[in-house]
Amino acid sequence: MPEPIADFYAVIPAGGIGSRLWPLSRADAPKFLHDLTGSGQTLLRDTWDRLEPLSGPDRIAVVTGRAHRAAVERELPGIPDKNVFLESEPRDSTAAIGLAAAILVRREPDVIIGSFAADHVIRPAHLFDWGVRQAIAVAREGYICTLGIQPTEPSIGFGYIKKSSELIVEGAPEAALVERFVEKPDLDTAREYFADRSYLWNAGMFISRADVLLAAIEENRPELHAGLIELAEAWDDRERRGPVVDRVWPTLEKIAIDYSVAEPAAAAGRLAVIPGHFDWDDVGDFASLTKLNSHGRGNDLAILGENARILADTSSGIVVSQTQRVISVIGVKDIVIVDTDDALLVTTSENAQRVKGVVDALKLTGRGDVL
Repeated sequence: MPEPIADFYAVIPAGGIGSRLWPLSRADAPKFLHDLTGSGQTLLRDTWDRLEPLSGPDRIAVVTGRAHRAAVERELPGIPDKNVFLESEPRDSTAAIGLAAAILVRREPDVIIGSFAADHVIRPAHLFDWGVRQAIAVAREGYICTLGIQPTEPSIGFGYIKKSSELIVEGAPEAALVERFVEKPDLDTAREYFADRSYLWNAGMFISRADVLLAAIEENRPELHAGLIELAEAWDDRERRGPVVDRVWPTLEKIAIDYSVAEPAAAAGRLAVIPGHFDWDDVGDFASLTKLNSHGRGNDLAILGENARILADTSSGIVVSQTQRVISVIGVKDIVIVDTDDALLVTTSENAQRVKGVVDALKLTGRGDVL
Protein backbone atom coordinates (compact mmCIF):
# COMPACT_ATOMS: atom_id res chain seq x y z
CA MET A 1 0.00 0.00 0.00
CA PRO A 2 1.17 3.59 -0.63
CA GLU A 3 2.38 5.62 2.35
CA PRO A 4 -0.02 7.89 4.25
CA ILE A 5 -0.29 11.40 2.79
CA ALA A 6 1.76 13.82 4.88
CA ASP A 7 -0.47 16.91 4.57
CA PHE A 8 -3.82 15.11 4.79
CA TYR A 9 -6.21 14.86 7.74
CA ALA A 10 -9.32 12.69 7.60
CA VAL A 11 -12.46 13.93 9.36
CA ILE A 12 -15.33 11.62 10.32
CA PRO A 13 -18.60 13.38 11.21
CA ALA A 14 -20.32 10.83 13.45
CA GLY A 15 -23.76 12.22 14.11
CA GLY A 16 -27.38 11.64 13.22
CA ILE A 17 -29.72 9.02 14.61
CA GLY A 18 -30.62 7.22 11.39
CA SER A 19 -34.35 7.40 12.11
CA ARG A 20 -35.28 5.23 9.10
CA LEU A 21 -33.46 2.37 10.83
CA TRP A 22 -35.52 2.57 14.03
CA PRO A 23 -35.78 0.63 16.34
CA LEU A 24 -32.28 -0.67 15.59
CA SER A 25 -30.75 2.81 15.46
CA ARG A 26 -31.48 4.95 18.53
CA ALA A 27 -30.32 8.25 20.00
CA ASP A 28 -27.96 6.43 22.36
CA ALA A 29 -26.89 3.83 19.77
CA PRO A 30 -26.99 5.47 16.33
CA LYS A 31 -26.40 3.75 13.02
CA PHE A 32 -22.63 4.22 12.96
CA LEU A 33 -22.25 2.21 16.19
CA HIS A 34 -23.84 -0.93 14.68
CA ASP A 35 -22.49 -3.78 12.60
CA LEU A 36 -24.92 -3.66 9.67
CA THR A 37 -23.00 -5.82 7.22
CA GLY A 38 -22.04 -8.84 9.31
CA SER A 39 -18.38 -7.80 9.17
CA GLY A 40 -17.93 -8.21 12.92
CA GLN A 41 -17.33 -4.51 13.53
CA THR A 42 -19.27 -1.26 13.47
CA LEU A 43 -19.65 1.05 10.49
CA LEU A 44 -17.55 3.61 12.37
CA ARG A 45 -14.69 1.15 12.72
CA ASP A 46 -15.01 0.20 9.06
CA THR A 47 -14.71 3.91 8.17
CA TRP A 48 -11.58 4.29 10.33
CA ASP A 49 -9.98 1.25 8.69
CA ARG A 50 -10.60 2.71 5.20
CA LEU A 51 -9.07 6.06 6.13
CA GLU A 52 -6.06 4.96 8.17
CA PRO A 53 -3.93 4.01 5.10
CA LEU A 54 -4.55 7.50 3.68
CA SER A 55 -3.83 9.60 6.76
CA GLY A 56 -2.20 7.38 9.36
CA PRO A 57 -3.84 6.69 12.76
CA ASP A 58 -2.78 9.99 14.34
CA ARG A 59 -4.40 12.13 11.66
CA ILE A 60 -8.04 11.09 11.86
CA ALA A 61 -10.48 13.36 13.70
CA VAL A 62 -14.03 12.43 14.73
CA VAL A 63 -16.75 15.03 15.25
CA THR A 64 -19.47 13.55 17.44
CA GLY A 65 -21.97 14.35 20.19
CA ARG A 66 -20.94 14.51 23.81
CA ALA A 67 -23.24 11.58 24.58
CA HIS A 68 -21.33 9.33 22.15
CA ARG A 69 -17.79 10.12 23.25
CA ALA A 70 -17.30 6.97 25.36
CA ALA A 71 -18.70 4.68 22.64
CA VAL A 72 -16.57 6.31 19.93
CA GLU A 73 -13.41 5.94 22.01
CA ARG A 74 -14.23 2.28 22.69
CA GLU A 75 -14.59 1.66 18.97
CA LEU A 76 -11.45 3.64 18.13
CA PRO A 77 -9.00 3.01 20.98
CA GLY A 78 -6.12 4.44 18.94
CA ILE A 79 -7.63 7.88 18.41
CA PRO A 80 -5.72 10.71 20.13
CA ASP A 81 -7.82 12.61 22.66
CA LYS A 82 -7.08 15.89 20.86
CA ASN A 83 -8.75 14.52 17.72
CA VAL A 84 -12.18 13.93 19.28
CA PHE A 85 -14.23 17.07 18.63
CA LEU A 86 -17.43 17.10 20.69
CA GLU A 87 -20.66 18.85 19.70
CA SER A 88 -22.99 19.95 22.47
CA GLU A 89 -25.94 19.38 20.11
CA PRO A 90 -26.40 18.59 16.40
CA ARG A 91 -25.99 21.64 14.12
CA ASP A 92 -25.76 19.89 10.70
CA SER A 93 -22.76 19.25 8.50
CA THR A 94 -21.41 22.76 7.87
CA ALA A 95 -20.89 23.31 11.59
CA ALA A 96 -19.38 19.85 12.14
CA ILE A 97 -16.98 19.91 9.18
CA GLY A 98 -16.26 23.62 9.55
CA LEU A 99 -15.33 23.15 13.21
CA ALA A 100 -12.83 20.45 12.30
CA ALA A 101 -11.38 22.65 9.54
CA ALA A 102 -11.06 25.66 11.85
CA ILE A 103 -9.31 23.65 14.58
CA LEU A 104 -6.97 21.79 12.25
CA VAL A 105 -5.92 24.85 10.24
CA ARG A 106 -4.78 26.53 13.46
CA ARG A 107 -2.64 23.51 14.22
CA GLU A 108 -1.37 23.11 10.66
CA PRO A 109 -1.98 26.05 8.27
CA ASP A 110 -1.56 24.13 4.98
CA VAL A 111 -3.54 21.03 5.95
CA ILE A 112 -5.88 19.32 3.48
CA ILE A 113 -8.95 17.76 5.08
CA GLY A 114 -11.37 15.14 3.80
CA SER A 115 -14.81 14.59 5.32
CA PHE A 116 -16.28 11.07 5.21
CA ALA A 117 -19.50 9.96 6.92
CA ALA A 118 -19.17 7.42 9.72
CA ASP A 119 -22.09 5.27 8.56
CA HIS A 120 -21.56 4.48 4.87
CA VAL A 121 -20.60 1.12 3.37
CA ILE A 122 -17.81 1.28 0.76
CA ARG A 123 -16.12 -1.60 -1.06
CA PRO A 124 -13.44 -2.33 -2.16
CA ALA A 125 -11.06 -0.18 -0.14
CA HIS A 126 -8.37 0.14 -2.82
CA LEU A 127 -10.73 1.84 -5.28
CA PHE A 128 -11.86 4.25 -2.56
CA ASP A 129 -8.20 4.94 -1.75
CA TRP A 130 -7.47 5.78 -5.40
CA GLY A 131 -10.41 8.16 -5.62
CA VAL A 132 -9.41 10.03 -2.45
CA ARG A 133 -5.79 10.36 -3.57
CA GLN A 134 -6.97 11.96 -6.81
CA ALA A 135 -9.23 14.32 -4.85
CA ILE A 136 -6.32 15.38 -2.63
CA ALA A 137 -4.27 16.23 -5.72
CA VAL A 138 -7.15 18.41 -6.92
CA ALA A 139 -7.51 20.06 -3.49
CA ARG A 140 -3.84 21.07 -3.57
CA GLU A 141 -4.70 23.23 -6.59
CA GLY A 142 -7.19 25.24 -4.54
CA TYR A 143 -10.41 23.49 -5.55
CA ILE A 144 -13.00 21.98 -3.27
CA CYS A 145 -13.39 18.39 -4.46
CA THR A 146 -16.07 15.78 -3.96
CA LEU A 147 -16.36 12.10 -4.84
CA GLY A 148 -19.37 11.18 -6.95
CA ILE A 149 -20.69 7.66 -7.39
CA GLN A 150 -21.62 6.29 -10.81
CA PRO A 151 -25.31 5.37 -10.45
CA THR A 152 -26.22 1.69 -10.62
CA GLU A 153 -29.95 2.37 -10.92
CA PRO A 154 -32.30 5.36 -11.41
CA SER A 155 -32.56 6.17 -7.71
CA ILE A 156 -34.86 8.85 -6.30
CA GLY A 157 -33.21 8.57 -2.87
CA PHE A 158 -29.99 10.48 -3.63
CA GLY A 159 -28.99 13.91 -4.81
CA TYR A 160 -26.96 14.11 -8.02
CA ILE A 161 -23.82 15.89 -9.22
CA LYS A 162 -23.60 16.91 -12.88
CA LYS A 163 -20.08 16.76 -14.26
CA SER A 164 -18.88 19.50 -16.56
CA SER A 165 -15.59 19.86 -18.42
CA GLU A 166 -12.44 17.87 -17.74
CA LEU A 167 -10.03 19.37 -15.20
CA ILE A 168 -6.33 18.89 -15.92
CA VAL A 169 -4.54 18.14 -12.65
CA GLU A 170 -1.43 15.99 -12.30
CA GLY A 171 -2.22 12.90 -10.24
CA ALA A 172 -5.96 13.16 -10.90
CA PRO A 173 -6.66 11.80 -14.39
CA GLU A 174 -10.43 11.55 -13.80
CA ALA A 175 -10.98 15.04 -12.37
CA ALA A 176 -13.79 17.17 -13.77
CA LEU A 177 -15.44 20.43 -12.83
CA VAL A 178 -18.96 20.30 -11.40
CA GLU A 179 -21.69 22.09 -13.33
CA ARG A 180 -24.31 21.87 -10.60
CA PHE A 181 -25.81 19.93 -7.73
CA VAL A 182 -29.29 18.47 -8.24
CA GLU A 183 -31.79 17.66 -5.48
CA LYS A 184 -33.40 14.23 -5.23
CA PRO A 185 -35.35 13.81 -8.50
CA ASP A 186 -38.64 12.14 -9.37
CA LEU A 187 -38.46 8.73 -11.05
CA ASP A 188 -38.70 9.93 -14.65
CA THR A 189 -35.90 12.45 -14.08
CA ALA A 190 -33.80 9.83 -12.30
CA ARG A 191 -34.13 7.60 -15.36
CA GLU A 192 -32.85 10.44 -17.54
CA TYR A 193 -29.89 10.97 -15.20
CA PHE A 194 -29.13 7.26 -15.18
CA ALA A 195 -28.96 7.22 -18.98
CA ASP A 196 -26.71 10.29 -18.98
CA ARG A 197 -23.28 9.24 -17.66
CA SER A 198 -22.43 12.81 -16.66
CA TYR A 199 -24.66 12.54 -13.57
CA LEU A 200 -23.21 11.03 -10.39
CA TRP A 201 -24.74 10.32 -7.00
CA ASN A 202 -23.80 12.81 -4.30
CA ALA A 203 -22.17 10.74 -1.53
CA GLY A 204 -21.41 13.72 0.70
CA MET A 205 -17.61 13.37 0.65
CA PHE A 206 -15.64 16.61 0.47
CA ILE A 207 -11.87 17.12 0.22
CA SER A 208 -10.30 20.58 0.40
CA ARG A 209 -7.55 22.67 1.86
CA ALA A 210 -8.95 23.68 5.24
CA ASP A 211 -8.32 27.37 4.59
CA VAL A 212 -10.13 27.18 1.24
CA LEU A 213 -13.14 25.50 2.84
CA LEU A 214 -13.28 28.11 5.61
CA ALA A 215 -13.02 30.93 3.07
CA ALA A 216 -16.03 29.47 1.25
CA ILE A 217 -18.03 29.35 4.49
CA GLU A 218 -17.00 32.94 5.29
CA GLU A 219 -18.10 34.12 1.84
CA ASN A 220 -21.52 32.47 2.02
CA ARG A 221 -22.28 32.28 5.76
CA PRO A 222 -20.15 34.96 7.51
CA GLU A 223 -21.89 34.70 10.89
CA LEU A 224 -21.46 30.93 10.96
CA HIS A 225 -17.80 31.34 10.00
CA ALA A 226 -17.24 33.85 12.82
CA GLY A 227 -18.66 31.41 15.35
CA LEU A 228 -16.45 28.58 14.09
CA ILE A 229 -13.33 30.75 14.33
CA GLU A 230 -14.23 31.75 17.89
CA LEU A 231 -14.65 28.09 18.83
CA ALA A 232 -11.35 27.11 17.22
CA GLU A 233 -9.44 29.87 18.99
CA ALA A 234 -10.50 28.44 22.35
CA TRP A 235 -10.52 24.75 21.45
CA ASP A 236 -7.04 23.68 22.55
CA ASP A 237 -7.31 25.60 25.82
CA ARG A 238 -9.12 23.19 28.13
CA GLU A 239 -10.20 25.91 30.57
CA ARG A 240 -11.69 28.16 27.89
CA ARG A 241 -13.19 25.49 25.62
CA GLY A 242 -16.22 24.42 27.65
CA PRO A 243 -17.71 27.87 28.31
CA VAL A 244 -17.09 29.01 24.72
CA VAL A 245 -18.68 25.87 23.25
CA ASP A 246 -21.71 26.18 25.54
CA ARG A 247 -22.17 29.82 24.52
CA VAL A 248 -21.35 29.72 20.79
CA TRP A 249 -22.29 26.27 19.50
CA PRO A 250 -26.08 26.57 20.01
CA THR A 251 -26.07 29.85 18.03
CA LEU A 252 -24.55 28.32 14.87
CA GLU A 253 -26.81 28.12 11.83
CA LYS A 254 -28.05 24.63 10.95
CA ILE A 255 -27.25 24.11 7.30
CA ALA A 256 -25.84 21.26 5.22
CA ILE A 257 -22.45 21.80 3.60
CA ASP A 258 -24.03 21.04 0.22
CA TYR A 259 -25.92 24.35 0.44
CA SER A 260 -23.39 26.52 2.29
CA VAL A 261 -20.29 25.50 0.33
CA ALA A 262 -20.75 23.00 -2.51
CA GLU A 263 -23.55 24.64 -4.50
CA PRO A 264 -21.98 28.15 -4.44
CA ALA A 265 -18.56 26.67 -5.27
CA ALA A 266 -20.04 24.83 -8.27
CA ALA A 267 -21.66 28.03 -9.50
CA ALA A 268 -18.30 29.82 -9.21
CA GLY A 269 -16.36 27.08 -11.02
CA ARG A 270 -14.42 26.11 -7.89
CA LEU A 271 -15.91 22.67 -7.26
CA ALA A 272 -14.44 19.53 -8.78
CA VAL A 273 -15.48 15.88 -8.73
CA ILE A 274 -13.72 12.54 -8.96
CA PRO A 275 -15.93 9.62 -10.10
CA GLY A 276 -15.81 6.85 -7.51
CA HIS A 277 -15.66 3.36 -8.99
CA PHE A 278 -16.29 1.61 -5.68
CA ASP A 279 -19.57 0.20 -4.39
CA TRP A 280 -21.24 2.70 -2.06
CA ASP A 281 -24.34 2.65 0.11
CA ASP A 282 -25.46 5.13 2.76
CA VAL A 283 -27.63 2.42 4.43
CA GLY A 284 -30.47 4.88 4.50
CA ASP A 285 -33.29 2.45 5.29
CA PHE A 286 -34.11 -1.23 5.73
CA ALA A 287 -34.56 -1.77 1.99
CA SER A 288 -30.94 -0.71 1.55
CA LEU A 289 -29.88 -2.90 4.47
CA THR A 290 -31.67 -5.87 2.89
CA LYS A 291 -29.78 -5.42 -0.38
CA LEU A 292 -26.47 -5.14 1.44
CA ASN A 293 -27.00 -8.43 3.24
CA SER A 294 -28.73 -10.47 0.54
CA HIS A 295 -25.46 -10.99 -1.40
CA GLY A 296 -27.38 -10.92 -4.66
CA ARG A 297 -29.79 -13.68 -3.65
CA GLY A 298 -33.09 -11.82 -3.80
CA ASN A 299 -35.20 -14.82 -2.74
CA ASP A 300 -33.37 -15.36 0.54
CA LEU A 301 -34.03 -14.02 4.03
CA ALA A 302 -31.07 -12.01 5.34
CA ILE A 303 -30.49 -12.37 9.08
CA LEU A 304 -28.57 -9.99 11.34
CA GLY A 305 -27.97 -10.54 15.03
CA GLU A 306 -25.23 -12.28 16.95
CA ASN A 307 -27.60 -14.78 18.61
CA ALA A 308 -30.56 -14.55 16.26
CA ARG A 309 -32.98 -17.51 16.46
CA ILE A 310 -34.84 -17.44 13.14
CA LEU A 311 -36.89 -20.15 11.41
CA ALA A 312 -37.59 -19.31 7.79
CA ASP A 313 -39.57 -21.05 5.06
CA THR A 314 -39.92 -19.65 1.51
CA SER A 315 -39.49 -16.06 2.68
CA SER A 316 -37.36 -13.12 1.59
CA GLY A 317 -36.34 -9.82 3.15
CA ILE A 318 -34.44 -9.23 6.38
CA VAL A 319 -34.75 -10.05 10.07
CA VAL A 320 -32.69 -8.13 12.61
CA SER A 321 -32.81 -9.67 16.07
CA GLN A 322 -31.35 -8.33 19.31
CA THR A 323 -33.26 -10.75 21.55
CA GLN A 324 -33.40 -14.45 22.31
CA ARG A 325 -36.90 -14.69 20.92
CA VAL A 326 -37.56 -17.37 18.30
CA ILE A 327 -38.94 -15.70 15.17
CA SER A 328 -40.68 -17.78 12.52
CA VAL A 329 -41.10 -16.30 9.04
CA ILE A 330 -43.24 -18.36 6.67
CA GLY A 331 -44.24 -17.64 3.11
CA VAL A 332 -43.74 -13.85 3.06
CA LYS A 333 -41.82 -11.78 0.55
CA ASP A 334 -39.70 -8.66 1.12
CA ILE A 335 -40.45 -8.66 4.84
CA VAL A 336 -38.60 -6.43 7.32
CA ILE A 337 -38.63 -7.52 10.97
CA VAL A 338 -36.58 -5.72 13.63
CA ASP A 339 -36.87 -7.20 17.12
CA THR A 340 -35.38 -5.38 20.10
CA ASP A 341 -35.98 -5.63 23.84
CA ASP A 342 -38.53 -2.80 23.93
CA ALA A 343 -39.78 -2.36 20.36
CA LEU A 344 -40.77 -4.49 17.36
CA LEU A 345 -40.97 -3.24 13.78
CA VAL A 346 -42.70 -5.18 11.00
CA THR A 347 -42.89 -3.68 7.51
CA THR A 348 -41.82 -4.41 3.94
CA SER A 349 -38.91 -3.21 1.83
CA GLU A 350 -41.35 -1.18 -0.28
CA ASN A 351 -42.46 0.77 2.78
CA ALA A 352 -39.04 1.11 4.42
CA GLN A 353 -38.91 4.90 3.88
CA ARG A 354 -42.04 5.28 6.02
CA VAL A 355 -40.27 4.18 9.20
CA LYS A 356 -39.23 7.78 9.84
CA GLY A 357 -42.94 8.58 10.18
CA VAL A 358 -43.16 6.15 13.09
CA VAL A 359 -40.29 7.97 14.80
CA ASP A 360 -42.01 11.31 14.27
CA ALA A 361 -45.25 9.91 15.70
CA LEU A 362 -43.45 8.56 18.77
CA LYS A 363 -41.96 12.00 19.40
CA LEU A 364 -45.37 13.65 19.13
CA THR A 365 -46.96 11.16 21.54
CA GLY A 366 -44.22 11.53 24.15
CA ARG A 367 -42.74 8.07 23.70
CA GLY A 368 -39.16 9.28 23.68
CA ASP A 369 -38.18 6.36 25.92
CA VAL A 370 -37.97 4.10 22.85
CA LEU A 371 -36.10 6.58 20.67
